[in-house]
Amino acid sequence: MRVLHTMLRVGNLERSLAFYTDVLGMRLLRKQDYPEGRFTLAFVGYQDENDGAVIELTHNWDIDRYEPGTAFGHIALEVDDARKACDGIRARGGKIVRDAGPMKHGTTVIAFVEDPDGYKIELIERGTR
Repeated sequence: MRVLHTMLRVGNLERSLAFYTDVLGMRLLRKQDYPEGRFTLAFVGYQDENDGAVIELTHNWDIDRYEPGTAFGHIALEVDDARKACDGIRARGGKIVRDAGPMKHGTTVIAFVEDPDGYKIELIERGTR
């Protein structure tokens, strides 16, 4: 068994695709409209789906906003340098909600960014966990 993807419901697919591709540097791997169901699925990631886990962005055409809820925590991405990653994300219009630094009660260097729908993405600096 292996993890295939994490699904997030998004209110505006083009805005979300711009965030995940332009701000976080992922690639759009595939996108499919389902007119009878009135939804679109778009898969983004850093590598092909056969090589690693990706994110499925689900856009239900008649819904433009979701509440992330209290059960979902975050998606984690490994980065070489968390401070540098934050600087790049800010420069590309991303919203940093926790600047890079050691996690509370530990030494792992982390930061958090928020996507356009309010989902949190943790950046974990390689070699610090």
